[in-house]
Amino acid sequence: MVPSPSEVLASDTPMTTSAGHSFIAPAAWSVETDGVATILTAPEGGSRVALVDVEASDAERAVDSAWSLLGRETKPLLEAVERDGDTGGWTDIHRFKYVDSPNSGRWTYADARRADAGWHVMLFDMSAAVAEKRYAQWIMVYERRYAKGHAPESFAGKRAHRLDAARVAALVEFVESARVQTKVPGISVGIVQDGEIVFVGGFGVRALGEPATVDADTKFMIASNTKALTTLMLAKLVDEGRVAWDTPATELWSSFALGDASTTAKVQVKHLVCACTGLPRQDFEWTFEYANASAEDSMRVLATMQPTSEFGELYQYSNPLAGAAGYLGGHVAFPKLGFADAYEEAMRALVFEPLQMHSTTLDSAEAQQGNWARAHAPDLDGTMAPAVHALNLSKAWSPAGAAWSTARDMLRYVQLELAEGTLADGARYIGAEALLARRIPQVSTGSEATYGMGLEVMREHGVTLIHHGGDLVGYHSDMMWLPEHGVGAVILTNGAPGAVIVEAFRRKLLEVLFDGRSEADDAVVAGARSAYARLAGLRRIVQRPPSSDVVGQLAPVYMNDVLGELAVRDDAGALVFDFGEWQTEMASRRNPDGTRSLIGVSPGIDFVDFVMGRADGRATLRLVDYQHSYVFVEQGATAHRASRLAR
Repeated sequence: MVPSPSEVLASDTPMTTSAGHSFIAPAAWSVETDGVATILTAPEGGSRVALVDVEASDAERAVDSAWSLLGRETKPLLEAVERDGDTGGWTDIHRFKYVDSPNSGRWTYADARRADAGWHVMLFDMSAAVAEKRYAQWIMVYERRYAKGHAPESFAGKRAHRLDAARVAALVEFVESARVQTKVPGISVGIVQDGEIVFVGGFGVRALGEPATVDADTKFMIASNTKALTTLMLAKLVDEGRVAWDTPATELWSSFALGDASTTAKVQVKHLVCACTGLPRQDFEWTFEYANASAEDSMRVLATMQPTSEFGELYQYSNPLAGAAGYLGGHVAFPKLGFADAYEEAMRALVFEPLQMHSTTLDSAEAQQGNWARAHAPDLDGTMAPAVHALNLSKAWSPAGAAWSTARDMLRYVQLELAEGTLADGARYIGAEALLARRIPQVSTGSEATYGMGLEVMREHGVTLIHHGGDLVGYHSDMMWLPEHGVGAVILTNGAPGAVIVEAFRRKLLEVLFDGRSEADDAVVAGARSAYARLAGLRRIVQRPPSSDVVGQLAPVYMNDVLGELAVRDDAGALVFDFGEWQTEMASRRNPDGTRSLIGVSPGIDFVDFVMGRADGRATLRLVDYQHSYVFVEQGATAHRASRLAR
């Protein structure tokens, strides 16, 4: 039954569209129907997701029709049209990526998919701030749509198959095929069942143009998978009685403070790693100007962070808070050391050595010796190339994502999780209570998924799958285990779009274990196609190098009080922005509102988007994330002309 217009939902509510397609509407959102459109409006107002069922000859006309039904005849600049694999009873899935005017502060997106003869269109027209804050809610709407009559697949009650030679071969073939489809240079994979390793090995090469191959002992950056290892260190401290999950953070460090006093007072150890405090992402502080930043400096950044939702209300991922968790845990373990040294020593003594993770390290210099995988990403022309690896070397928030590891080492961690705290030799490393507390739901990430402490627990197919992913420039990875079935796996990649592979690998593992529907292979093909289509779309709407009139408006040096210095220079005809720690080539784009943006286009750079402007007679460059705006201001009296760019 469709709620009356503007009815506010008390909880996540299963509903159907005008054509009978099912979806889940989020709690606290209002729902109304207008003919063939079902419109979901976020509690903040002015941000909506619309589900529209239309008749049209193709996806583009379906989207145009849906926009016009909602009273929006003009759309933002279309950057790319991407294709997805068939899923959920849908076929012919198209995703439309737009570029909004930077000054609008909005995010616009469209998705069209076919069911029988009709088209179903989803439209996003949201404030960027609301989109970030309510990510878990709108992604639930996006992912939990099913075509009329389609029954979601469930493996509930099924017993996992033994991973015999044939089933392992199917997984191996999938990984190698995915590597070729995505052009990712190298992948390392490990799989365990009932305490025994059934496969561990590598595919492809460590670095393009070099013969050395990836194997089970090749080191990759594991990025945010570090969080689970950090929370394991905390669990060990809890198990030893040196701290409790409900210990206030201010008891561990009296100077601990967030930008909101009431939130500060509520934060316990478990809340530092729960993504549930209401604090949004604030990552630019450790992406820029990190070379001379100490862990103590990073901890002081916490005092600038303001919540955007109520405590425990919404899933909002926070690297700085996870970093603080590790630093405070290290401080408990080794109070005489500085935060960085204490954390690294705690991880070595309490995690890496007991689990015999001998190749795992937080030292990037050590990691980049011997058998290690280089970072890669496609360039603007779609050719795989070395990525801007310097971006990965920030240690401002090491506990959130700075670890390097191997498939073999990470399998030891997964085996510990499956054995609920017992090591491979049968020795008890940690009590089950402290270990399993990390899986207790702290906040919902969707209709059938929750986030605990550095771990996500998913139940969308009727089985429990615990996992965490990791993404940095040129590195994408995941670790996963099914505790009820004694199966776990690790997958590490050294190239974008590796994220396509690791997500599809989770699906492929379920297909092989439970004879599931064949979807993972098509998902990789579609994901790879979409990733390269996105690059082609960006290439189509930018000018590289920027024209002389754009370059001529730039100053030689800009400064932001938080993110530091930005130097502008010419590099053999390419426009380069140099941030000191790293640099990127830039292209220009004319926005729908007439403004100009300068876009980072070096391999792996997908977040640098500066809007050109002027204020008080000086040139400015404005960089925004969803919740924050950073203005770089010209240093010097006059703007730098194109002829003076070289230095």
